Amino acid sequence: MSENRRAAVLGSPIAHSLSPVLHRAAYRKLGLSGWTYDRFEVEETALPDFFKHLGEDGGPAWAGLSLTMPLKRAVIPLLDEITDTAASVEAVNTVVFTDDGRRRGDNTDIPGMLAALRERGVGRVERAAVLGAGATASSALAALSRICDGEVTAYVRSEARAAEMRQWGERLGVAVRTADWGDAAEALGAPLVIATTPAGTTDALAASVPDRPGALFDVLYEPWPTPLAAAWAAHDGSVVGGLDLLVHQAVLQVEQMTGRAPAPLDAMRAALAAR
Repeated sequence: MSENRRAAVLGSPIAHSLSPVLHRAAYRKLGLSGWTYDRFEVEETALPDFFKHLGEDGGPAWAGLSLTMPLKRAVIPLLDEITDTAASVEAVNTVVFTDDGRRRGDNTDIPGMLAALRERGVGRVERAAVLGAGATASSALAALSRICDGEVTAYVRSEARAAEMRQWGERLGVAVRTADWGDAAEALGAPLVIATTPAGTTDALAASVPDRPGALFDVLYEPWPTPLAAAWAAHDGSVVGGLDLLVHQAVLQVEQMTGRAPAPLDAMRAALAAR
């Protein structure tokens, strides 16, 4: 691997991305002084052209790319191979350019979720609840397929979303029951609750946190804490947040792109705190 390499995060919008903070901190700690990590605003329609012209400027060789919305699915046809993990949810958030010139796609969100939960002492659970549907919810189901022994109840707003979650459950080997969002307060009694909804969506549920809650994984990190996470912590429940997911999925990206393991988790987390 050459001394000077480059990587970047792509997406739209991208200005808010914290990926550069994490990856640059890792490079500093690993002594990779010739490595750079940037961000590029790339719409879905512009992604093929971006890939077509990669490396044409004569700069350092590309090591990898991080992908955020709306590119996680759009990138798949542009790759030479994807891992089973990425294929399971049809979403790639990591592209590694191999030494033989291939483009390999992976999904570090799923193992990142599991690592974040383990860090908070959450291992196997007998059942779980997912708040919301969509791409993050499917990743949550993929993570739960590895640690949940029983049923997962998904609380959604429409029958179309409910059907999607049941289909993901069948595909991932998870027993998924769907329920109406109006009954979402019932979810809070599960041993593990994963909230995948946009900011503000779960605020009204904060008043329904039980006296002895299990674990909450709220994937948001801005604003933080969410009212639900704050109420959960006030009741002495275990809380995992979006920044935990962000740093753990980035750790795995750094390891894949640099070939150095373990990545410096503590240095990356400290960089987030100091930003």
